[in-house]
Parts: sequence; C-alpha cells; structure tokens
Amino acid sequence: MVMDRRRKYREMALRGKYRRLYTYLCALTAQEWRASFREIEVILGFELPASARLHRPWWANQRHGSGHSHSLAWRAADWETAEVDMDAQTLLLRRKRPETGHRLTLDDIWPVHPTAVWPEGLSLRREDIYEDTI
Repeated sequence: MVMDRRRKYREMALRGKYRRLYTYLCALTAQEWRASFREIEVILGFELPASARLHRPWWANQRHGSGHSHSLAWRAADWETAEVDMDAQTLLLRRKRPETGHRLTLDDIWPVHPTAVWPEGLSLRREDIYEDTI
C-alpha cells in the first residue's frame, strides 16, 4: 500500500504544474543542489509566484497528500528543501534518505542475553575475585 501511494504521488507530480522541476530533480545524481529562485524559474519555464519570494513557508517540506503542487514536485522526487535564504533568493535542496521501514528497538541497541547462561570465565570464588589470599 505504501509503494502504491508513492507511485500515485509521482504520477501526480508528472501531471502537475511543477512537473519540469520534478523531472529535473529525478535526473540529478548529486546528493545536494544549490539553486537560485531564478534557476528554478528557468527549469519551470515560468516565474514563481510572488509568495515564493515573500513567504518562507512556501518552501516548506509538506507531507505527501497534505501539501501544494510545488512541494509535491520535490518531495515526490525524494528531495527536501533546506537553507532557504529569502534575501538572496537561494535554497539548498537535499536528497532525502531512503526510508528503511525498520525502526530501531531497544533490543536492537541493547540486545537481551539469556539469564540462564552463566558467562564463560565468570567466577564468584574468593580466590578469583581478590588478588590477596588468606
């Protein structure tokens, strides 16, 4: 079901207004891409809306299904925005880390050892614990 949803979001990005940005990001092999707003406009073939230059939230990494078409373009391509500089009109896009689907548990970090097994070499004899003998 999760993969089906991701496929649907990618199809939506390919049909959307920002599809040229989506396809450009899909083709990039780098892990990061620093771009100006103007470079993004050249890729898109049209000017960004005024809100992209006035409001930092326009560049937010919204979750799939609850965001705008421009955010869907980079999120569906597995990228995230970072370091948005509204004054310089630049931003850094980073490739998202792949989701492993496995969350670490306490047992992964601190494995459980059976209590019935006495560790090899452990002794509670006085001679083994103390160096001095009586």
